[in-house]
Amino acid sequence: MKKESWGSRTGLILAMAGNAVGLGNFLRFPVQAVQNGGGAFILPYLICFLLMGIPLLFTEWSIGRFGGKLGNHSTPYILDSMSQKWYWKYIGVFGIFTNIAVVAYYTYIESWTFMYVIHSVIGTFSGLDKESISQFFDQYVLLQGSDFGIPLFPLLIYILVLGVNVYILSTGLGGIEKVAKIGMPLLILFGVLLAIRAWTMGDRFASEAFPDANAWDGINFLWTPQYSSLADPKVWLAAAGQIFFTLSVGMGSIQCYASYLKENEDIALNSVTAGFTNELVEVVLGSAIVIPIAAGFLGLDWVLENAGFGMAFQTMPYLFQQWGPAIGAFAGICWFGLLFFAGITSSLAMGTPWMGFMKDEFGWGKVKGAISFGLIALAMGIPTVLFYQYGYFDEYDYWAGTVSLVVFALLETILFTWIFGMDKGWQELNRGAEIQIPSAYQWIMKYITPVLLLMVLLGALITPAGNDWNAGFSNLLSGQGWSLDPSSLLAKLTFADLEAQLAADPSRSEFLERKMWFSGLARTQLAILFLVITAIVWYSSLHRKKTQP
Repeated sequence: MKKESWGSRTGLILAMAGNAVGLGNFLRFPVQAVQNGGGAFILPYLICFLLMGIPLLFTEWSIGRFGGKLGNHSTPYILDSMSQKWYWKYIGVFGIFTNIAVVAYYTYIESWTFMYVIHSVIGTFSGLDKESISQFFDQYVLLQGSDFGIPLFPLLIYILVLGVNVYILSTGLGGIEKVAKIGMPLLILFGVLLAIRAWTMGDRFASEAFPDANAWDGINFLWTPQYSSLADPKVWLAAAGQIFFTLSVGMGSIQCYASYLKENEDIALNSVTAGFTNELVEVVLGSAIVIPIAAGFLGLDWVLENAGFGMAFQTMPYLFQQWGPAIGAFAGICWFGLLFFAGITSSLAMGTPWMGFMKDEFGWGKVKGAISFGLIALAMGIPTVLFYQYGYFDEYDYWAGTVSLVVFALLETILFTWIFGMDKGWQELNRGAEIQIPSAYQWIMKYITPVLLLMVLLGALITPAGNDWNAGFSNLLSGQGWSLDPSSLLAKLTFADLEAQLAADPSRSEFLERKMWFSGLARTQLAILFLVITAIVWYSSLHRKKTQP
């Protein structure tokens, strides 16, 4: 049987870039930048990209191609092939688990963007004030209004969008490549159009309510370096954390994509190209749309106080309408179309590790692999739609979409540089390379990157109160102890964050108790998924022993 492979280098790079360029580029990056001082965030972020992002790309592309030449197309046996220790294939379970768990809720966000494109086309937001548009989003995700008069309409649209993903996946790498070749150029086109509009706003849309509104204030805030941030641990940890969201590292999808490369096909230039394409989209376009447009209408002070994930859906449609019905509708189509393409090019990558594993181990074809992936994702994802208000979505995002990424990235880096060996790893990375990688990266990949990853993990584990690291260290040194922030991993693990909310506001006890119960249920569901995949990997190892001579 002929081994499946990429049709062209352009298709591979666009698919890899599409995997990296996701909703986090346009929804999370601007918010992180604002919450961490604007220009104070950019410099640490770019340094983290060079010291952690690029090394992780080198590592995952190398691991993937190495495993692929041995006939492995998913992380359990890719990692197993790099060490004699039996447990690495079970660590590789992260590379399947994370993708299924993330796509379960990630596709729900895609369905929002799809519906908002439709609403932009039919003019739903025309004439609505800011509060009404904000309520529209709340009613949609809380299932408090039946859109178009259809009960559970958000769930139906979620299933439809997930079905589109499954159909494309069933066509194999060729289908993914076609979507990347169409989706990525459209994404960039829509982004450029919106960025140009933002850059040319100036103070022309200031109003009596917001007389100081100026789009350039938002741009200057994001691009004025503040070197004092280099001494702020909070900013460094936020910058390092964003790397995972922006490059899709620590998931297992990059390894899977790279496993379909030929043995001597370049990975050095390809990985750098995909990485910098993502950075171009994120840093240039991601920072040039939401924040400047919001500052152009509402002023920078409003942005600093209200920056959050919901701005994309609760604020932007209203702001677009201020340009007039026609331009507002076009801007809405561009914005939510951009988000949809960013989402689907990423979610498609999440299906390939499961499909590659089932094909390698049990001979499943593309259609069977894609449908089974879709059904598992649907079973995991339905609760994120039905119980969104009780934190099901947030639990998936935190444990599968955040913690899991850091843990897996740290472990695979240790495997590649210390167990497989940096000398062998460097040879693997440079075989067929069309660029000369600075030799300093051998040292960076072996020492600096693991330390940064460990710092990110420890930072999440013991985040100090108020995320104020300077105060945390000062209190510790003065004998006052270390107070954990409710957002820390340890606090979340013990539900201390919800218990603190309960103590602060007993009037919400019924809601918070239900949220605690559903949060526990979500974690149980994630744990069961991980254990089931682990069991399948264990069974596959028995199957290998029986079928291999």
